[in-house]
Amino acid sequence: MKDTLKHKGMRNQLANLLVEKGITDRAVLKAIRTVPRHLFMDSGFEGHAYQDKAFPIAADQTISQPYTVAFQTQLLQLRPGMTVLEIGTGSGYQTAVLLHCGAKVYTIERQLELFKKTNLFFKKMHYRPKKVVFGDGYKGLPEEAPFDHILVTAGAPELPKALLAQVKVGGSLVIPIGENDQIMTRFLRTSEKAFEKSEYGNFKFVPLLENKN
Repeated sequence: MKDTLKHKGMRNQLANLLVEKGITDRAVLKAIRTVPRHLFMDSGFEGHAYQDKAFPIAADQTISQPYTVAFQTQLLQLRPGMTVLEIGTGSGYQTAVLLHCGAKVYTIERQLELFKKTNLFFKKMHYRPKKVVFGDGYKGLPEEAPFDHILVTAGAPELPKALLAQVKVGGSLVIPIGENDQIMTRFLRTSEKAFEKSEYGNFKFVPLLENKN
């Protein structure tokens, strides 16, 4: 598949839709206008790539709805050069959006099929995360911690305490928490021992599973 002027036009329309839905962060919107989402999907879904919907990818996972990707990224309040740990690499689309926003991205994927496929895709597309790891997202990446932000792209039944410990003071953990539907939640670290919790409504994610490697 190629990235054509038609695709770019559809990305502009998608970004305009996200503005209508409340996305205001200019860097996030620029990333949505830039990243070729159709290349992160199976060719059979290309015609749907710029709809604001989630779609299946390998290993019974999904590529998240563009609004969800933009909303989570906006919650991070990124500045260029910040370090982000992404839990759930998936197709790599969210990773690419973070990279386009200037973040230094570490990303973990627990599905071996997806890890291999997406890692090859990053190299082919010249996306350069700091590290792509096959492992258990519940544990985070303590050897690279602390991070400015941690972003979880799967639904967690409960809060993984190990992730909170890997956030810098002044940084945040953005995570959807819940069993069937999830509540988008941000934990802002205000001191070594204190976090400020904010909730941002219901979303639906595939589950964040533990010890599946």
